Amino acid sequence: MEKYSTFLGLGIAGNFALHLDQAGEAEDFKDIITADEAAPKGMFPFYLPLHVETAKDILNTYPLSSDTIKLPNRNVNVQAEPEVGLTCRLEYKDNKLSKIIPTHFGAYNDCSIRVKGASKISDKKNWGTSSKGISDNLIAIDKFSNGGIMDNYSICSFLRRNGKVHAYGEDVELSGYSYFYEKLLDWMVNQINTQKDFGPLEPLSEYISTCQYPQEAVISIGATRYTPYGETTFLKPDDEVIIVVYDAKNITSDDIVKSIQNNSYDNTNMSVLAQKVI
Repeated sequence: MEKYSTFLGLGIAGNFALHLDQAGEAEDFKDIITADEAAPKGMFPFYLPLHVETAKDILNTYPLSSDTIKLPNRNVNVQAEPEVGLTCRLEYKDNKLSKIIPTHFGAYNDCSIRVKGASKISDKKNWGTSSKGISDNLIAIDKFSNGGIMDNYSICSFLRRNGKVHAYGEDVELSGYSYFYEKLLDWMVNQINTQKDFGPLEPLSEYISTCQYPQEAVISIGATRYTPYGETTFLKPDDEVIIVVYDAKNITSDDIVKSIQNNSYDNTNMSVLAQKVI
């Protein structure tokens, strides 16, 4: 699935309360000062569509898959990170990002290696092909603001292991994101234009310039909180990660569990990402 191979790939760290603590990553950001306590900690690249001399070569490897997570060829713990992914148009003015326009949203897996002391966030985010996940059924955005389609949507996630389905991430409304809608867009534009090479963060504006100002991006807007099971369970071969972004006005949690058990999903009212772990 190389549908987004010309898109810039970016993610947001710390946009849902308590996730960084659960992931054991809060210490990595201890020196990052944010505008307010609830603000995300920064952004990171997970895929660069053109070679950037100052970035790691692995970031040129296309990592997105809609059906598979391929574990690293080394002995490390890996967790799924259930979140919402956006496809966006990017606009520039005077060689700076001026506008981000989200066009579609859906289920996304910011799958991550859990290792302490990594120098950059991106060190844990892309280890090769099929190390990330995005649903092949994204939902068109009418407007990325209050009163739009996303007001009604929630996200939940599950792990199927040995035939049993376990709740992996909490079932939460998308409005639970710390920064969302216009506040998130303004923050992202500023963050991308001003973020420096500091601590776990990288100079995104330099990367974008070297990539010749990509016109489109996949942006994951932050992982949600884990259930106790998800917080303590790492991925193994033959697991299946299932992330569901759904219209809570038309779909219930029970409906989702039944859909997973039957492997039959309502593509009208949900965006589903189901990935086999290999």
